[in-house]
Amino acid sequence: MTAPRLTTLPNGLRIVTRQMPGLHSAALGIWVSAGGRNERADQNGIAHFLEHMAFKGTATRSALQIAEAIEDVGGYINAYTSRDATAYYVRVLEDHVDLAFDVISDIVLNPVFDDREIEVERGVILQEIGQALDTPDDIIFDWLQEAAYPDQPMGRTILGPAERVSSFGRADLSGFVAENYGPGQMVVAAAGAVDHDRIVRLAEQVLGHIAPRPQGARETARWQGLETRRVKPLEQAHFAMALEGPGFLAPDFYAAQIFSSALGGGMSSRLFQKIREERGLCYTIFAQSGFHDDTGMLTIYAGTGADDLDDLARLTIDEIKRAAEDMSEAEIARAKAQLRAGLLMGLESPSGQAERMARSLAIWGRVPDPAEVAERIAAVSAADIRTHAEALLGGARPALALYGPVDRAPTLQALSKRLAA
Repeated sequence: MTAPRLTTLPNGLRIVTRQMPGLHSAALGIWVSAGGRNERADQNGIAHFLEHMAFKGTATRSALQIAEAIEDVGGYINAYTSRDATAYYVRVLEDHVDLAFDVISDIVLNPVFDDREIEVERGVILQEIGQALDTPDDIIFDWLQEAAYPDQPMGRTILGPAERVSSFGRADLSGFVAENYGPGQMVVAAAGAVDHDRIVRLAEQVLGHIAPRPQGARETARWQGLETRRVKPLEQAHFAMALEGPGFLAPDFYAAQIFSSALGGGMSSRLFQKIREERGLCYTIFAQSGFHDDTGMLTIYAGTGADDLDDLARLTIDEIKRAAEDMSEAEIARAKAQLRAGLLMGLESPSGQAERMARSLAIWGRVPDPAEVAERIAAVSAADIRTHAEALLGGARPALALYGPVDRAPTLQALSKRLAA
């Protein structure tokens, strides 16, 4: 596998590619550093709405023609919106890379925002919001995010509230593009059967003329740590708790990943073994780390019966504290192996490669070599884990989200007191 190649055009657009010999397919996309965090309160949900509208027609293609252009050659096209970015990507065979670039750049640069299509897609997004509300183990993470970062962009749902989505029009969509879709906020990433120089020429032809523009200021995240409790007669009580962790740029970034993996990242993890295997208090329980440039979050989720929720919550707190004190070398080694394997397995996929390169450029301004990342993971010591855990437990109080038959669940105050004891 060749090393990544990076070219930056005069207008600030970055093109990064990685050729993967032996492959006959390619993944290619445009990643824009504009997501939910770039929205004002009156724009909440607009980044996601814009992602949908990109597929609803351009100056030269209808929605059907966009889909047919890629699917006629056996390809796949999609997009997603996160809090930090919006991505538009495609996977095709090597003979159709030029076509893929033409389509993906067309939908990003030239959406027409037809009024009729806006109304159609508004209905689709409202259905998506309704579906999320009907999925407890999905919506609870939005509520947890809001409890952790209330009244700020980091805490708002990516889908947006239904009443806000119902009001968006063409001017709102065009305004968000004008504010956030400059060439300096875009990365073209491609991996697999691709030629870097060819991708650069295509980018110069199609994207090189876009004038640079400053991106609007983004509000720094402020952890608050509140509680949200929504009582509903569901079969399960859904429990989600979070502690503020480091961001991508923090020195304990890798320690945070190792700690969360050992705590609740798999069937051998402490939470799974203690709470599910030994006590039988739940079917699903896990811990995971999430990262942004200015903040991060350790999240623990479980679904259980109403009568078991108190025991589950108390045991979860106890296991976090115990893991901070006595995580073994074997547990750390296992977590490191999982992280390293996940990294290397992801590199075998062109889509994974393109995603990693685009995200790395947005975060660090470069693409770290996998060997460098593996070395940093390996270098994390038990002392580093303890230092990270002490900071985790000594920081702001947890955020808590509860949903279902949770009227008798322990309060945030009680769990915070137990955590601090």
